[in-house]
Amino acid sequence: MAGHSKWSKVKRFKGAIDAKRGQIFSKLSKEISIAAKSGGGDPNGNPRLRSAILAARSASMPNDNVERAIKRGTGEGSDAQHFDEITYEGYAPGGVAVIVEAATDNKNRTAAEIRSIFTKNHGNLGSSGSVSYMFHRKGQIIVPRSSIGEERIFELALEAGAEELTNEEDAYLIITAPDQLYAVAEALRKAGVTTESQKFTFIPDTTITVADESVAQQVLRLCDALEDDDDVQNVYSNLEIPDEMLAKLPA
Repeated sequence: MAGHSKWSKVKRFKGAIDAKRGQIFSKLSKEISIAAKSGGGDPNGNPRLRSAILAARSASMPNDNVERAIKRGTGEGSDAQHFDEITYEGYAPGGVAVIVEAATDNKNRTAAEIRSIFTKNHGNLGSSGSVSYMFHRKGQIIVPRSSIGEERIFELALEAGAEELTNEEDAYLIITAPDQLYAVAEALRKAGVTTESQKFTFIPDTTITVADESVAQQVLRLCDALEDDDDVQNVYSNLEIPDEMLAKLPA
């Protein structure tokens, strides 16, 4: 159970985005609403909703916001709202593959916006299946390193059925099969492990190394622009940037 991940790099790239608190709350609210719509408003019987609420609490989202999001999903009151989940695929400069997960109440608007973002940032929006074959869907759990020792978390993750554990700079990154995410996360919580987040993710089978700094900047600008769109929930890519170049890129 070992492997190499880009958690520390990904976190660095997303630092500026994670600082946009209002936007993060909006994305979390959508996920809560979608989870409540698909599996009911009781987190005890809805693992996806439980996971979404955990993420909201980790981001210090007020309880009132959480409750409103649940009611929007279950159709209670005047706030009922319907979101469709859509996945877009395309290419960034340098042949980097990109997957975009969106949640929208207007498919036509969102499709036009995503296409425009790709075009303006020297990318190309592709058809369904054009890049997803390069990735595998996995579950991802992040545990703060300060909360538990490496040997203990390795033992617990293995017992719980995790596929891989990577020791990053300030966190343990645990990878699971998609259908084991909630079970592994629940087993860790029952063992007293503090989890920072748990979610589904796309992990590339192979990465594309971009050694040209200007091209790397273009890829990051495209990913940032996609992340900034109100309808976008997650952005994944198979971008690989050499460490020496990474150190030169602006924060």
